[in-house]
Amino acid sequence: MVLRWYTVVIDCHDVRKQAAWWAEAFGWKTIIETDDECVNVPGWVEQDSFQDMPWERIGPGMVFVPVPEGKTVKNRLHLDFAPHTSQDRDAEIARLEALGATRVDVGQPEGPSWTVLADPEGNEFCVLSSRDF
Repeated sequence: MVLRWYTVVIDCHDVRKQAAWWAEAFGWKTIIETDDECVNVPGWVEQDSFQDMPWERIGPGMVFVPVPEGKTVKNRLHLDFAPHTSQDRDAEIARLEALGATRVDVGQPEGPSWTVLADPEGNEFCVLSSRDF
């Protein structure tokens, strides 16, 4: 038996705004949108495409749920993203910043091969160096 990574759940104040931000950042689409939950999936995903795909090969989505408290400390778990080697990493970081991401210092060393950013509600994530796979 194999479990499948089903979703990443992001606690936030404004689920619609956060879901829209991440959908724009990834080119994903929001398939459920209420005040209590928003769900994003990759932009290429169509409901029918899951029918022929093995369960364990379907990638995770993102779920946004409301919480009353604000973020107070560095995330214990964060997501790493990488552009393809055919993409301009610095341009991608600039695009994310133009959408509202901010650079943050979480104690990373000087000159790492990654850049730490935070989404509009302060959730940290990293943009790594370009990768082939």
